[in-house]
Amino acid sequence: MSEQLTASESRRLLDRMQRWARSLGFQALGVSDIDLHDAEQKLHSWLAKGFHGEMAFMHKHGEKRTRPDLLVAGTVRVISVRMDYWPGEAAEPWQVINDGDKAFISRYALGRDYHKLMRKRLARLAAKMEKEIGPMGFRVFTDSAPVMEKAIAEKAGLGWIGKHTNVLSRDAGSYFFLGEIYTDLPLPVTDAITAHCGSCTACMDICPTQAIVAPYQLDARRCISYLTIELRGSIPESLRPMMGNRIYGCDDCQLVCPWNKYAQATVESDYLPREGLDAPQLIDLFNWTEQEFLQKLEGSPIRRIGYECWLRNIAVALGNAGTSQAVIAALQQKQAYPSDLVREHVDWALQQHLLS
Repeated sequence: MSEQLTASESRRLLDRMQRWARSLGFQALGVSDIDLHDAEQKLHSWLAKGFHGEMAFMHKHGEKRTRPDLLVAGTVRVISVRMDYWPGEAAEPWQVINDGDKAFISRYALGRDYHKLMRKRLARLAAKMEKEIGPMGFRVFTDSAPVMEKAIAEKAGLGWIGKHTNVLSRDAGSYFFLGEIYTDLPLPVTDAITAHCGSCTACMDICPTQAIVAPYQLDARRCISYLTIELRGSIPESLRPMMGNRIYGCDDCQLVCPWNKYAQATVESDYLPREGLDAPQLIDLFNWTEQEFLQKLEGSPIRRIGYECWLRNIAVALGNAGTSQAVIAALQQKQAYPSDLVREHVDWALQQHLLS
């Protein structure tokens, strides 16, 4: 059926797709071809430097990540969409970050996991397309497979990759999720836009661990998002004091980005804070049992790190908190915890207070 579409029909279909996308809660839609050669070279360079740390999945799929037609045979275009997640009514981030008794959680993770919601919406978009033009080959993705989503979004004109390596939009900043539809439909591609970071280095300057080692180059091994989410072992001691109270992710580079003054508040109730996670007390979270962790965070992306890493991360934050009897008592209660990983970080945290 796709071969029967004329150029004018394809353009009209693209216009309708963009309207359908907005009706489904996406704020933008673009289309890219599948030539990701430049992104492939950058990825190989990044991997060669070891910047991916223990994220073996970044290279295990080989060229499937950078060559869409190897991942899904017959793919000739990638439809890229954006969905805003900024929780406008959440507690002010810097107030939380600067309060050592509280825990900071990346704003994208305050509500429900975005994966299912976006996949369902993408599937509905693909269904609308099939109803319009007949059967087509496609597959939907939301951070769920080896997909170069940032490079694709940049090619599709949804924004540019900033110096902090996040995608930036002049209209919406960077607080948005990305999703893709790989398809065999030869749609017209949308135009990429020029970068607008200029000489600004705000994101590089603010990074607590100096993980942005050069413009557009992130050493994930130093990034707090990697340390608190992807890393499953011991957090390097030299980096622990720099983490402050950030227990799941880190938004500093986005919070200082001038383009985020244009960020739009989400219209999705699923992305709004649950369980008071926008400004929780560290000790309260540390005292959750594993059952409470699983129950309170049901449907949350935070559950993916597991209870051990949850305690590990909070122990580090408590080590960075102001010294008090309450903090010391909370840590001492976990000194005999069965996990070596947890005990190591609890002991480190106690040392910070007993030596102060």
